[in-house]
Amino acid sequence: MAKTPEQWSDLNARMGAGAVMVVVGLIGIWLGGHVFHVLVALICGLMVWELVGMLRPGVRHAQLQLGVLTGVAVLLAIYLPVGFALPLLLAPAFFGFGQLEQNRTIFMSFTVLILLAGYGMMQVRDDMGFGWLLWLVLVVVVTDVVGYFAGRAFGGPKFWPAVSPKKTWSGTASGWAGAALVGLLFSINSGIGIQLVGISIAVSMASQMGDIAESGMKRKMGVKDSSNLIPGHGGLMDRFDGMLGASLFLLVIGQFIGFPPGVG
Repeated sequence: MAKTPEQWSDLNARMGAGAVMVVVGLIGIWLGGHVFHVLVALICGLMVWELVGMLRPGVRHAQLQLGVLTGVAVLLAIYLPVGFALPLLLAPAFFGFGQLEQNRTIFMSFTVLILLAGYGMMQVRDDMGFGWLLWLVLVVVVTDVVGYFAGRAFGGPKFWPAVSPKKTWSGTASGWAGAALVGLLFSINSGIGIQLVGISIAVSMASQMGDIAESGMKRKMGVKDSSNLIPGHGGLMDRFDGMLGASLFLLVIGQFIGFPPGVG
């Protein structure tokens, strides 16, 4: 089937904004420490700001209050013992419950997801170092990029047309293949073992689940993008939804299987 120019019409804007995000992200990950903590807190706060804007449009004070509260909570949590960090990470969800008149379950679910995922990313960088956070980011980015190009190039059956009409099975499966390659390369260079390939595919799937969950929420709210902060990409939730799913998944499985596998 011939491809029309419209299918690639947003490519230049996506690539330009994507390049800026990659540079900023790599600098933050490389520096780590306080710089990375502040960067993650800022992203988490802005995502909740976007979330409130979708769930309760036009109420700017609630957006600002809950966005700031989220950023402050996740930033403070990483400097506290886990026992004190956990209630702090859940507090913004409860505070926002009283600010919203509807869609409270959606708000609480996504806010907790954002806070735990941000906390998980900071833990990966602090405890495991630059290399393993880079692996996590690459799995998510490669899943997204390979899926985007493969889906546009090959087309085929839609994954879930009622919620995300552009996603195809070819793009979804290609994202798994890209993540497997990332896992293979890291397994060779780190000496962890071939099971990292399977873990990478699972993390890829989790990132796609985060993407699907956000797409479903936007469809329910009748919005195309979470905001217009990033040219060609929409908002931060549109770009980091996959990272939310992947980071939370890694945070959970790390408690059961140990991560990195074979270490410690």
